[in-house]
Amino acid sequence: MKPFVRESLERLRLRLHELDAQLCAADATADRERFRALTREHADTDAIVQPYLRYLQCEAALAHARQLAADAQAGGDAELAALAEDEIASVQSELDALAAELQTRLLPRDPDDERHAFVEIRAGTGGEEAALFAADLARMYTRYAERNGWRVEVISESPSELGGYKEVVLRIVGHGAYGRLRFESGGHRVQRIPVTESQGRIHTSACTVAVLPEPDEAQAVQINPAELRIDTFRASGAGGQHVNKTDSAVRITHLPTGIVAECQDDRSQHRNRAKALQVLLARLQERERREREAREAATRKGLIGSGDRSDRIRTYNFPQGRVTDHRIHLTLYKLPAVLEGDLDELVHGLQLARGAELMAELEARAGQPA
Repeated sequence: MKPFVRESLERLRLRLHELDAQLCAADATADRERFRALTREHADTDAIVQPYLRYLQCEAALAHARQLAADAQAGGDAELAALAEDEIASVQSELDALAAELQTRLLPRDPDDERHAFVEIRAGTGGEEAALFAADLARMYTRYAERNGWRVEVISESPSELGGYKEVVLRIVGHGAYGRLRFESGGHRVQRIPVTESQGRIHTSACTVAVLPEPDEAQAVQINPAELRIDTFRASGAGGQHVNKTDSAVRITHLPTGIVAECQDDRSQHRNRAKALQVLLARLQERERREREAREAATRKGLIGSGDRSDRIRTYNFPQGRVTDHRIHLTLYKLPAVLEGDLDELVHGLQLARGAELMAELEARAGQPA
């Protein structure tokens, strides 16, 4: 275990003792808001300290087993030495697992990670082939959501002539959806023979993906209703005869920024308006977050990248049946499975890489003078 990690854990262990004392004080419940805050902090701190206490127990057990093995070898007791070696291997395995768990628990958490997500997919270079690829990506994320027991809603869509999407916005409803999908933001490239290609040549097309957390209504950016232009129109996607006869689809424009959001998936204009407003809030919140980070230079662009749509993050090569994530240099030769929503290896690899980045940042800060 790295020294700065141990120091951080020791500070948390001392803090837990302080919290115990504060919560046991006679006037602990006098201020209900403070009491709730202390209770939450106690729960969060205890969730880290308990594995750390187990880690310390394992360290002591490992030292004892090593001493026993050394004494047994010195005394010529081969059987006892073998038992001690087995114990050393078992305890070391638990120590390694606990160290990894503790390192993960120490990483700063993004409160948005537990939220639902909006996934925006837009066809880029490649014309109809890019639009077909956008439909493939929408299907991929839908299948991944189904594997996780999440619900998917199509908020808006702009179909292409061959059945693809010029643009599609999905709402993925599930605990932790944003945290799992956040690193999908960026440029996705496909290499394959398009259905429109008569010479059998491989073409390269691209789509952009943006993943946004669904805003918390209590913390969302405030919008002046006077700064909104709300238009209604007839839905262009699936929906039966009803949507072709009524102006149920809604488009909302935020006049100061020019940001637009629309929804056409419901027959109710009122519900479409509410969903479009949610998307608009998510986009405004994301814009504000990026501007704040740029001003403060709080987040350096590292291995995972900034999530800008200009970043080329992944290539889907059909002739070779492979998917390559360029940020973590991970190549998987199971393209059909990935397109059917088998994203776990990619998602896990990206989360591990991000965790390593955050740990490096924590270590660098720990080494700076106070």
